[in-house]
Amino acid sequence: MDPSSPLSKSQSPETIADIAKMKNVPYHEAVGSLMYAAMGMQPDIAFATSTVVQFLENPGWKHWEAVRKIFQYLKGTKDWKLVYGGEKRELTGYVDADGASQEHRRAISSYVFMIDSGAVSWSLKKQELVTLSMAEAEYMAATHTTKEVLWLHSLIGEVFSPLESSTTLFGDNKSTIALTNGGQYHSCMKHIDISYHFIRYIIEAKSIKLIYCPTNEQTADTLTKALPSTKAKHFATKMGLRVV
Repeated sequence: MDPSSPLSKSQSPETIADIAKMKNVPYHEAVGSLMYAAMGMQPDIAFATSTVVQFLENPGWKHWEAVRKIFQYLKGTKDWKLVYGGEKRELTGYVDADGASQEHRRAISSYVFMIDSGAVSWSLKKQELVTLSMAEAEYMAATHTTKEVLWLHSLIGEVFSPLESSTTLFGDNKSTIALTNGGQYHSCMKHIDISYHFIRYIIEAKSIKLIYCPTNEQTADTLTKALPSTKAKHFATKMGLRVV
């Protein structure tokens, strides 16, 4: 995705000529193929794919060009595979949110979980509420991610053996981390529904540890926004995608 050229519904065709131009373009089929790859084996195209999905109802030529660029990226990285085998064998996660940069003005919650230095679970999801600050958006993203942590704990416990240590979850917002560990800045959060405070109880139970990491090392950042090519590929390798 081009960070300087965001896609929007204003680029959808309005005239009869523009609609006719898009009639024979296989937009739906192409996006369906990208969704299959993004969900199963290519976390690095998840954000781009989720963006072009938004225009399925009335895609325009700009949207089609964006789809073609995703396929060009896949062609250029066709030798990349998800590889497992590294120093960090335990379950580790990254959580992030993008604020309200999207046209729908809702933040995107994202996470990626790693085992043996390779991604095993990733997600990006539009938040249900319009948040009023980055701390609030990140807090909701962390709560959403905590539910996935518990599910992974349950799955790993059934297939292998229960995890003995808490799972490390990396976030890049210090205010959010403070909120989850004791309730600082409480006056700014009184309006948030109690369901979003679920993460505090999980941290108290020592199921997870929420730790700060710089944005440049925030692997989940690539799931929330369009990034320059070099940075996008850097995070792709951090998720375990590499040439084999």
